[in-house]
Amino acid sequence: MSLEIERKFLLTEPLEAIKATGKLAVRSEQRIEQTYLAMDETQELRIRRITDLATGRKEFTHTFKRGNGMVREEVEYEISESIYEQIAGAFGAVPLTKNRITADWEGIGVEIDIYDQLDLTVVEVEFASEQEANAFELPYWFGRDIGAEKQYSNKTVWRSLQKRA
Repeated sequence: MSLEIERKFLLTEPLEAIKATGKLAVRSEQRIEQTYLAMDETQELRIRRITDLATGRKEFTHTFKRGNGMVREEVEYEISESIYEQIAGAFGAVPLTKNRITADWEGIGVEIDIYDQLDLTVVEVEFASEQEANAFELPYWFGRDIGAEKQYSNKTVWRSLQKRA
């Protein structure tokens, strides 16, 4: 099982202002729909439909994660569209939807998630080690670190969507 080392921050500046600096080099933008199949305090199992907005190419994934906070174990692999549709249909849940912008900021790879169902935009950075993550100097447009705040986790947001449905 591989490790995901990631920090997550609120976005404090308008995205258009960040783009206007000319320092944010957008690599791709994707539409993500994700549904959780099982979860508890330390584990989650989910499926995703990921659509590249430039090409229309679709990818479907099945992911298992274990742990909380900055370092988690992760197993992710592609599944067919048919399997995705069967699983999503069997659960009948409301998927969490967001657009993800993958970009570089002065040599740093960032992912900016813009959620549909709530007023929330976050920026995530993945690291090769915990030391690198802890030494990371935040760009001015990063807000507070929300990686340990459960109300901002995707699975918490997804749970609240199911209660509204």
